[in-house]
Amino acid sequence: MGFPGTWMTESESVVYRVVPKCACSTIGQIMFYSDHGEFFDGDIHDAQGGMHKWAIEASQPIITDNVKTHGSYAFTCVRNPYTRILSSFFDKICGIQRNGKRYRGNLVPLLIQKYGIEVGGDDGKQEFDQIKAFRRFLLFARDTIRWRRPMDPDIHWSAMSGHVSTFIVNGGRYDKIIWTEQFNDGMEQVMQAIDTRHAVDIADIPRFNESEGHGPKRAHPVEDYFDDLSMHLVYEIYKRDFDLFKYDFEDPSNKMPVGEIDLDEVHKKLGD
Repeated sequence: MGFPGTWMTESESVVYRVVPKCACSTIGQIMFYSDHGEFFDGDIHDAQGGMHKWAIEASQPIITDNVKTHGSYAFTCVRNPYTRILSSFFDKICGIQRNGKRYRGNLVPLLIQKYGIEVGGDDGKQEFDQIKAFRRFLLFARDTIRWRRPMDPDIHWSAMSGHVSTFIVNGGRYDKIIWTEQFNDGMEQVMQAIDTRHAVDIADIPRFNESEGHGPKRAHPVEDYFDDLSMHLVYEIYKRDFDLFKYDFEDPSNKMPVGEIDLDEVHKKLGD
């Protein structure tokens, strides 16, 4: 199994387990900058050099040796499940991707046909009932996660705890889990805990939101998208995420964490 979704600086100053839709573009660029004194020119997900990634075969034994011996500080980043699934919907389902096409080819036509979802026309720019469409998408997301039908769950809406757990199950240990909602504070703590070739001023780092502009703008407050049934579905899918990463299930309008993450609890519950 190894360590899928794991990135590490070339200098091995820090190891990071990517969780999709949780500031991963910005974190990757910070790691790149800390080694090279400049940002990667383009989307950091496309970088094939300048940092170690599990997806690069030559990096796998280097990452494995480091993680299994806990040779470097290791961290990951999580996000409120309500805002994360909403972001996935607007980016991946409603949006046109970097290549000018729809995400995963036939995924959106499948959703239109099987779940009656509207996405704002061919270019994603036409008006549509965002709340109705999102709630139908939520049914689809639940079906993929619960029954793996009509397809396997996508990494962008599968539970964060699933991503976080592979690192633990295969022998890794986190030193820190930071919240997207308190990003500067969290990344500052990570940077203070490691030695980097180049100093990084977190307050000055631009946000590399590679998905921004792909899809329509959210037209309503977060809580408007979640009625009682939607909240039930979200809890069914993300109960572990709410519990372990200390988010408020009862109030979709509160994106901030409501307690401290207990790393021992995370390792115990996700290490089975």
